[in-house]
Amino acid sequence: MILLSGFEPFDGDAANPSWGAVRVARDILRAEGLEVEAVELPCVFGESAQELRQQIARLQPDLVICAGLASGRERLSLERVAINCDDARIPDNAGKRPVDDEVVPGGPAAYFSTLPVKAALRALQIAGLRAEVSQTAGTYVCNHVFYALMHHLATEAPGTRGGFIHVPREPQEGIPGGMSLQDMGEGIAVVVLTALATAQDLKFSAGAVLLPASLPGAAPR
Repeated sequence: MILLSGFEPFDGDAANPSWGAVRVARDILRAEGLEVEAVELPCVFGESAQELRQQIARLQPDLVICAGLASGRERLSLERVAINCDDARIPDNAGKRPVDDEVVPGGPAAYFSTLPVKAALRALQIAGLRAEVSQTAGTYVCNHVFYALMHHLATEAPGTRGGFIHVPREPQEGIPGGMSLQDMGEGIAVVVLTALATAQDLKFSAGAVLLPASLPGAAPR
């Protein structure tokens, strides 16, 4: 069982592409014969993590990948590190705006993703999808969910792997950049399939956005 999550709209937006993208990924993966569920999380500190934990308890997934929007980025961002810090630039959808609070009081300072992020980066680039390994998921609700997920897996479900992907905004007329929901969903599906097929991650530098020139890959789209 694979569990995917995206977020409801926030900050006055009409839609959140992370939720549309995980539904596209769900349908692609189901067409491959995999058992996949997608859930929409509230963009609220505390409630989002609680809902995710409840879905994990209900579904008992082998793999959990959460997605969220990073509108200032132009690539799918494979997040490497979740930190134990809530520090909100804007209020969440319930009006909460924590500052320098711990996600889990007394928890570790950080958790690493248990996804094969380097192998996934290579697979995304070969598929022609813009991607990067990111070293920060921020301190808003996305990082809150990412940290809560990894803490839950580490303490309650150590056999389950998980991680977080930030998606860009959708294309907007007159504004360069953005990524289609179809490409985002295909990218999330690539990460899922890579995780299922990869027991040990690759090792190469991902400090730069693009893969080393020696690795094959299609032109980014």
